[in-house]
Amino acid sequence: MTIARTASLSPLLLTALMAGTAAAQTLALSDPHLNIVPRSSVEAARIASVTAPASQFTEAERFETNQGGAGTVRRRNDAQAFSLPKSNLSFAQQGQFAVGNGIFERLWVTAPASTIASDGLGPLFNSRACQDCHIKDGRGHAPDGPNDSAGSLVVRLGIPVSVEAPSLDALRTYVSATPDPVYGRQFADNAVPGKIREGRISVTWVDTETVDLPGGETVTLRKPDWTLTDLGYGPLHQDTQISPRVAPQMIGLGLIEAIPAADILAHADPDDANGDGISGRANVVWSPEFGTEMLGRFGVRATAPTLRHQSADAFNADIGISSPLQTNPAGDCTDAQPACNAGPHGSDAEQGGHEVSQESLDRVTFYTRNLGVPARADVSDPQVLRGKEVFHTAQCTACHMPKFVTHRLKDRPEDSFQLIWPYSDFLLHDMGPGLADGLPAGLATGAEWRTAPLWGTGLTEAVAGHRQFLHDGRARSQTEAILWHGGEAATARNHFANLTAEDRAALIAFLESL
Repeated sequence: MTIARTASLSPLLLTALMAGTAAAQTLALSDPHLNIVPRSSVEAARIASVTAPASQFTEAERFETNQGGAGTVRRRNDAQAFSLPKSNLSFAQQGQFAVGNGIFERLWVTAPASTIASDGLGPLFNSRACQDCHIKDGRGHAPDGPNDSAGSLVVRLGIPVSVEAPSLDALRTYVSATPDPVYGRQFADNAVPGKIREGRISVTWVDTETVDLPGGETVTLRKPDWTLTDLGYGPLHQDTQISPRVAPQMIGLGLIEAIPAADILAHADPDDANGDGISGRANVVWSPEFGTEMLGRFGVRATAPTLRHQSADAFNADIGISSPLQTNPAGDCTDAQPACNAGPHGSDAEQGGHEVSQESLDRVTFYTRNLGVPARADVSDPQVLRGKEVFHTAQCTACHMPKFVTHRLKDRPEDSFQLIWPYSDFLLHDMGPGLADGLPAGLATGAEWRTAPLWGTGLTEAVAGHRQFLHDGRARSQTEAILWHGGEAATARNHFANLTAEDRAALIAFLESL
């Protein structure tokens, strides 16, 4: 087991983490990013009641339509479905949202430029704007084949570290994977004029398995064979692992950020004490923003504890833009790329000495925090209700937890004390060798992934124009995505594979209603 990049861990938490015990998952982690009003005992009892698992499936549960709480937006079956602000924002907040959206869509240019607020691109980068990957705030897509652009997909790089768990004094500088010595932590397939890009991201799709399902349906699973070609700076290190990821959808992120860490940790069971085969673990990460260990919530391996942290990382790695949280104006350039490090940058005093100022970082964070979750569809439809029952019976809810109630917050009424339906436990789960990529991240192994929220999944095609699922877009349907589940999810996958055609259709109808 590896330990996340942390510092000043309490001795009790450190001991539990190093031992890999359930105690590490149940110890309280604070939420320093939130201005919290503590829950009363009466509120705690109410929350326990409303978040209890469904016990009947003949009618919809109360408030089930409003899966994003009071900020739920109307459901529209078009490309704008994920781009609406929460419906409970004030008029002033709607203005802040619009300003943040402008920064999210901003095309960054090479420095120096006449507009200092938008220069500093690269020198190496993947995209010129946040919206280039998160198109219409929806899911990105994988390339169709060897000659297609990587588009809204990035490739993380790293060399796994295999050493004994470090001592307390060594935790601050310990990492579970070191960067590639030449290409760093993320492969850049674009460069500003006069600089050499790191190369091209290419994929060949290989049919690996044909699954015959009851009722005569046949499903062929495809697996990606990724290659990094036209390398501009020589070969990768022989031990470097690659981890391709498509951009995730953006809805409901502020609500996820507002879930009490204790409520997420309460579902962790790293030693499978209840014997159900599910061993959810938290990724405990170090927050440079708050100088303490925090629960990882965002990213495919739950490596970012807050949206501001996640936004700063994306600016730096994807676009090559520095900020108060990621201060290198050369982005992910390494010491082996001196021309990149010496390239033009847009750090300006007017931006606080960075390429994106604290104010602009806060504005784009506000935007990503307040994209509304669309309303559920057809919650009372008999087929959807049957699909919901199958979803529970197959134990899909062991990882895709339906409901949470957010913290009561002093300064974020739009996220305060909301019953939400993300269908995720936000924990790490081993998904088996079929989905493993061998690149650890913090406490996450190369086979573990954070449970992806399912809200909005039925609108993927309307927003993004495709039906690709899973972290690298290999699944072309909900059915393929389920059939790729392995490891801890193997029992649920096998249950699905043995369903009648009628019950499979009901389960898919339920997922499409989210």
